[in-house]
Amino acid sequence: MKAKIGRALVALGLIIALAGAGLAQEKKAPLTEQYRETAGKIIGAALVDKAGWEKLTYLTTEIGHRLSGSPQLERAVAWAAEAMKADKLDNVRMQPVKVPHWVRGREYVSVVAPVERSLPMLGLGGSIATPPEGVTAPVVVVSSFDELEALGQEKISGNIVVYDVPFTGYGPTVRYRSIGAARAAKLGAVGMLLRSVTGRSLYTPHTGAMDTKPGEATVPAAAITAEDAAWMHRMSDAGKEVRVKLYMEAKMLPDADSANVIGEIRGSEKPDEIVVMGGHFDSWDVGQGAQDDGASCIAAWQALTILKQLGFQPRRTLRVVFWTNEENGSRGGQAYREALGADIAKHVAAIEMDGGAEKPLGFGFSISGVDPNANEPRYTAAMAKLQQIGKLLEGIEAGEITRGGGGADISPLMRDGVPGLAQRTTGEHYFDWHHTNADTLDKIEPANFRKAIAMLAVMGYVLADMPERLVEPAK
Repeated sequence: MKAKIGRALVALGLIIALAGAGLAQEKKAPLTEQYRETAGKIIGAALVDKAGWEKLTYLTTEIGHRLSGSPQLERAVAWAAEAMKADKLDNVRMQPVKVPHWVRGREYVSVVAPVERSLPMLGLGGSIATPPEGVTAPVVVVSSFDELEALGQEKISGNIVVYDVPFTGYGPTVRYRSIGAARAAKLGAVGMLLRSVTGRSLYTPHTGAMDTKPGEATVPAAAITAEDAAWMHRMSDAGKEVRVKLYMEAKMLPDADSANVIGEIRGSEKPDEIVVMGGHFDSWDVGQGAQDDGASCIAAWQALTILKQLGFQPRRTLRVVFWTNEENGSRGGQAYREALGADIAKHVAAIEMDGGAEKPLGFGFSISGVDPNANEPRYTAAMAKLQQIGKLLEGIEAGEITRGGGGADISPLMRDGVPGLAQRTTGEHYFDWHHTNADTLDKIEPANFRKAIAMLAVMGYVLADMPERLVEPAK
């Protein structure tokens, strides 16, 4: 009897040892090996998926643009929540958010001298209105804030400032849209016209948000085409006065009710730990909000739907969020962060797609407070894991992992320690269409859109399922 018991104990010990060895092997095996078969199934399903494109077609064609406070945005929010339930995502809900409600109204710009002609234009988000009769004045053209200040109040007062600033990248150039009206107002200008923030133009104006502080002096402000800004500049260089009339009815109404849309696949082992991904559901009140940012939202949603259909349930919860009001307030991202409270520590990673749906390249990665170029141990270890996951996406040429990433909607999470990833594309034409009437479904290549679904599904699933967190909490 003792011999049998002894043999049984030895056998049990062997089983336990083998199980332990298996777990250790799972942890040590490269993520590429652990998830190669799973990733192949996910990518295969995404590349032949039709339902995601049908959703994007409905959103852009039948609902269209979705400015915060508009009926179109709230129609989109309600539709998405119901459709996520139909897709059998878990815990679908709408998270209430109060959003700014700016209304464009009627608007126009026309040259009244030395010739008479109308100009394409778009008022800038948050602009004030002109007087009922409009504003008619000469233009003063500058290429920088330094030029503006050098001219001073004597030459600016009573005129309309035109910023003809060449596009040197979105970050350096967009500040003229953000604060240009306030800078002009300080010197007595009566209006502001901005060369649209784009590197290419087919006579297309681009709108976007201003950054006017409460109580700060400002003037009516609108974007004009790059071509017209350049013409005014050449006329100014030739000593010819150009007079224009600017008319705008823009106004800010009381904050409106909106919501973030949330759905998820609940984790099988660690449901309280979260990997979140998504984009912003609002857009400007022009075009269809296709590249910015409808395609991103639908791609993230369809990524979860495909995982659900394939029966893949990660260890952790994988969540999709359509953040509201990124374009002129970022209230959705802030509300999402505030609702988490101390539970933010349970967010393992956040992925944002807000750069359009051109040919995908991979992901950029950041940890707040850590220099991406520094040899910080946690960052280096996380990059190594992400590069292993990236290898799973090499077959669709979307496995590049670069240093530096994030986004406006996940920035409140990142500031409080959540690792952030940004989906990257070639970005060849994004700023040609950005914030214009040309941001429409026809600018999206279906094959690239399906690749975006695939890469979000693979990255999201592996981050939510792998044995260890992407970044272990700082001790």
